[in-house]
This record gives sequence, structure tokens and C-alpha cells, in this order.
Amino acid sequence: MKSFKLLLLPIVMGSLLLTACGEKSETTSAKTANSDVATAKTNNQLETKFLTVATGGASGPYNIIATSLTELYNQLYGVNAKTQTTGASVENLNLLAQKKVEMAFVMSDALKDAVNGTGNFKQPIDNVTQIASLYPNYVQIASSAKSNIKDINDLRGKRVAVGAQGSGVEVAARSLLNGFGITYNDINVDYLGYAEAADALKAGKLDAAFLTSGIPNASLMELGQGFDLSMVSIPTDKLNEIAKTNNLFIPMDIPANTYGNASAVPTAAILNALVVRKDLSENDVYQITKTFFENLDKLKIAHRAATDIDPQRASQNLVAPLHPGAKRYYDEIGKK
Repeated sequence: MKSFKLLLLPIVMGSLLLTACGEKSETTSAKTANSDVATAKTNNQLETKFLTVATGGASGPYNIIATSLTELYNQLYGVNAKTQTTGASVENLNLLAQKKVEMAFVMSDALKDAVNGTGNFKQPIDNVTQIASLYPNYVQIASSAKSNIKDINDLRGKRVAVGAQGSGVEVAARSLLNGFGITYNDINVDYLGYAEAADALKAGKLDAAFLTSGIPNASLMELGQGFDLSMVSIPTDKLNEIAKTNNLFIPMDIPANTYGNASAVPTAAILNALVVRKDLSENDVYQITKTFFENLDKLKIAHRAATDIDPQRASQNLVAPLHPGAKRYYDEIGKK
């Protein structure tokens, strides 16, 4: 029996030693993690090591602006910042909910659906917060001058591209058409992104296409070379009626000469939104927001749409809850 106890003693001692080492290791890891966070705050670095920004089509303003933005984040913070080309708003919000991206550009109408769990979203997305309201996305309905399509009411019976399926473009197109009493049963629908829609128009496979983005849209600019492009109007009086029940639509004009149009074209616009995951730290989102607004000049060079981004208005017309890190930035510059 004594011999057995002597044999058991090293095992017990070893077990106690391993337990002590494990507890010490866990304590050390916790201290290291806390130290990393403290160092990041002190050195104005980011706690997250990855910053993937969901955008949209490769030729769209989302992607162009975000590419310049991620280059800045890489240079300033040394994080693995990159863009992800997607089908835009709805897909971006789902990626955010799945924690596959940290940040996204989306349209306010899709964001409203995501927050409320309506439209393309079966349940509310509760891990999304907003950094800013951005520039307006103009609903640009393109056609050929030969088609004789003058305004949105003329789309009945026509073959129309409404954007990639489930995209913010498609959400806006469906909503606007419904406002004018036009359903998808009244038109021949094609689900095409910017570049594909422009190519189909040029090939004569479409009568019209919705391209909802900042202006100018690169695909429309390219299409205008050697194509008799005509921009379809959305009557302001009817749009004002629609806005009474859907206040996300704002009457605006596509300025004259944007696409060779001799006069301004009345249309609808929807504000874009910059969103982040709710679980990103206050310090990280503060730095992300601050860097975004302090480098607007660089973003304006990347795409003209960024000229309509104003930090003094960016905390207005929010659709999702404001992230505490973004609120800290607005408070700092004197905006509540």
C-alpha cells in the first residue's frame, strides 16, 4: 500500500503542476490580449487585424471609393484591409450579419429592410450599426433614344434590367415601379448588374435598365461612347406622393451634360449608408470614422460621388443605430 502511494505521488504532483501552468497560461493570455488592446488605443492603432469592406460591382462608386479607403487603412494601421466585390446592398448586409465582413457600403432602403426584418430579410439583422449617411444614389434609368421611352410610365411592356437580383438597385427599382403602379408582371425583367446591363443595351437586348449609383456611373459613361443614350425621367409630382409613404426617396435631378443630356433629368435619389458590425470596438470605429472623413479629399479624387459626402450632415437621416465609436467622432467635431 505504501508502495502504491509512492507511485501515485508523482502523478498527483504532475497534475497539480499542469493545472497551475494552465491557469498561469490562461492568465498570461488574458493579460497579453488586454495589453494589445491598451497598446492599440495608446498608439491609435486598430484592435481588429482584419477590415474587409463589402462593396458592389467592380465599376461602381462603392468599389472605387472603398478601394482608396482600404489603401488608407492599410497604410495608417497596418491591418489586412481589403474590398470584397459583391452584388451590393442586400448581400453586403447578409455578409455583415454572418461576420464575414467588418464594414459595408449599402443603400438606405435595403438597410431599413435589414433593421426591420422586411423585404429581402426574413428577420432583423441586429449586428449592424451605422457610421454615416453618405452621398445620394441617383436612380438612373437608361435607354436608347430610338426606344422613345421618355419617363418611367413608358416601361410597361418593355424588357427592363432592374439590377442584380436582391441588390439595392433591384430593391429601389421594384419599390419605385410599384409606386407608379407597375409590377414585374407588367414588364419583362432581366436581373443584370451595371456592366452587364450596359452591354445588353448596346447589343439591343434591352429596352431600358436601372443603374442606381452616384453620378457619373462608369458603365453609363462608357456606354455613351458610340451609343445614342437617353436618360428616362421620373416625374417629380408623383415622386412627391410616393415620398409621403416611402421617405427614403428624394426628388433630385441628373444634371445637364452628365451623359450628354442637354437638360437636367428629374429622378429619384436614395442616400447611401456606411455601416459596420456592432461588435467592433468603440476605439476601432472611432479611428475608422475619423480616417474616413479626414481623407475625403483623396476619396473625391477616386470618384466624384464622394464630393457629396459632408461630415456635418453625415450623422443625420440615419436608418440603423449609430455606433458609439462614430458618435464619439461626431461629438468631437461638434455634431450630436
